[in-house]
Amino acid sequence: MPKLQRSDFRCLHRLRVRWAEVDMQKIVFNAHYLMYFDTAVTDYWRAVALPYEAAMHQLGGDIYVAKATVEFHASARMDDMLEVGMKCSRIGNSSLTFTGAIFRGEEHLISGELIYVFADPATQRSQPVPQSLRDILLGYEAGEPVFSVRTGAWSDLGPQASLIRTEVFVDEQGIDRDIELDDADADAVHALAVNRLGQALATGRLLVQEPGVGKIGRMAVSRVMRGSQIGAAVLQALMTAARERGDREVRLHAQRSAVGFYRRMGFEAHGEPFTEAGIEHLEMVTRF
Repeated sequence: MPKLQRSDFRCLHRLRVRWAEVDMQKIVFNAHYLMYFDTAVTDYWRAVALPYEAAMHQLGGDIYVAKATVEFHASARMDDMLEVGMKCSRIGNSSLTFTGAIFRGEEHLISGELIYVFADPATQRSQPVPQSLRDILLGYEAGEPVFSVRTGAWSDLGPQASLIRTEVFVDEQGIDRDIELDDADADAVHALAVNRLGQALATGRLLVQEPGVGKIGRMAVSRVMRGSQIGAAVLQALMTAARERGDREVRLHAQRSAVGFYRRMGFEAHGEPFTEAGIEHLEMVTRF
């Protein structure tokens, strides 16, 4: 395999070498590089905005490893910060070839190639790669967006938005369904992120708290898609809607675990922490 550069990859998965991954020579044990590549493939599905299990179910198949190749150029060591590049380099009739490379800074340490076969999960017999999956993978490698965000009324976006909110707030966080879904949805501006299969990934809503002041709430991102900038895109869409209708300020109640995210998006803490629906929150504010 030829040596590659970080710039050859749109998807780069970052990791630090752990003590358990090095051998008696104090370098990464060779088998762990396959684990690094496999982990990067999981991140690749997130990068193309496909929640793997739900996406494969909709596509009517699954992928199975047919061949895995690793080529060693240099070794990684304990505590090295690595980046694992991953790209879909070829799509055959029923096969998907992923090319990977592991970098320490700009130094190319390891090359890898993973060949998968798209198959029927019941029989594991190969079948053609669906055209929709081809389009998503080729589009991503060509630099195309892999999801879109729409804003609109509950009557339009509610059926899909409620699926994400139920998944996150009711099923994951244990909030009572009667609290999560309320009458305010009918008057709110809603934002919904969907992937190229039309699957809902994230949502949020914008209310009028008082004249000139908007309130963003019900921000929810599907668990497997967190860390992929989709939540940021939904928040930006709601802030744009607030700005366009003339709001001068936007407030929200951030769960403590999300305070850092909102700070990075330009919000500042306001007041003391409080409990809402059994979860600690902090009010945060941004002004235009």
